Order: sequence, then structure tokens, then C-alpha cells
Amino acid sequence: MEQFKEFVKQRINVSEEELNDIVSRYHVRKIKKKEYFLRAGEVCHYEAYVVSGLFKSFYVTADGIEHILQFAIEDWWVGDIASFNYQEPALQNIQALEDSVVLTLSKTDKDKLYEDHPIYEKLSRIMAQRAQIASQHRIISSIGFTAQERYLDFIKRYPKIYPRISNMQLASYLGVTQEFLSRLKRQILKPNRNS
Repeated sequence: MEQFKEFVKQRINVSEEELNDIVSRYHVRKIKKKEYFLRAGEVCHYEAYVVSGLFKSFYVTADGIEHILQFAIEDWWVGDIASFNYQEPALQNIQALEDSVVLTLSKTDKDKLYEDHPIYEKLSRIMAQRAQIASQHRIISSIGFTAQERYLDFIKRYPKIYPRISNMQLASYLGVTQEFLSRLKRQILKPNRNS
């Protein structure tokens, strides 16, 4: 909980008493590698702060193709925002790629935190803004960047994630095949013959 307390204190100004009450609403959950935090079709009853580990959020098309939407590591959050807020079936799956530990918060407890600690809304706003910025960048890069630009952007933006995921997972995130990603990596690593 100390890691989460530091996370909160870096973002909002709270008394020790408020902080302890906020943190007390969260519950530790251990999730094994390959275990699902959420499956498409289920209602997302919890949002979660990642203490340790790695997750992928993904959508599976009708023809069975997996499209990774995002990854989440330490100090990030996982959950399906629409499903959590509206208590409707989720469209995405969230699965642990490593043994992980999260702190979960239910919708009821989150709503109660808003009532009991109005400053908590500021933390939620900050987190929502971060998520919106990441989502906006993801959309723009998906429609406006070449595959090579998406690959190089991913490495630059997420240096702590890149070494922890497989080529298959990276290819899914980038929207390319594994074979294309392998060729792209070779092309980037190939020494420039004109120099």
C-alpha cells in the first residue's frame, strides 16, 4: 500500500487521515500470468491500480483475431471504463502477462470516496486526463503513422514495456503481422550501406 500512497500523494494534497481512508477502500488481488482480470461480455465491477506485473487489454474480432489495445504496468490502471461506469458488459478482455498484484476498487466504493473525500475527484480527473491523452495518441498513431513510425514511437514511449512483451504481442498492438514486424526490425537494424 505504500507504493499506492506515494502515487496518490504525488497527485493530490491529502491529509494522512484522508489518505489512509482512501487507501483502505482498495483491496489487494493477486493475478497469475494468463489469468483474466476481465473477459469481454462480463461487467467490470472493479478498476485496479497495478502494483506489480503487466497486463494487456485486447479485443477479439468475430473471426478470432486479437487486437491489443493497450498494456499496463506498475503505477498504471486497468479496467474497462465504459463497463465500470455504466455497469454494462465489457467489450474488451484484460489479461495478466506476468504474475501481478493489483489494488481493486469497486464502483460503489469509488462513488462513496467521491462523497467522503471530494479531493478524490481530482485524482480521478488527473487519471482520466492521462487515459484520454494516451487514447488520443493511440488513435492518431494508428491512423496517421507508418508501421515503422508506430514501432519506433512505441519503443520511445514505453521503454519499460518493450522488453517485457513478445513480438507477437507487439505486432498485435502495432496492427501488423509478426513476419512484417520481424522484417521491419531487421530493416531498422541493418547498417546504412550508403555511409
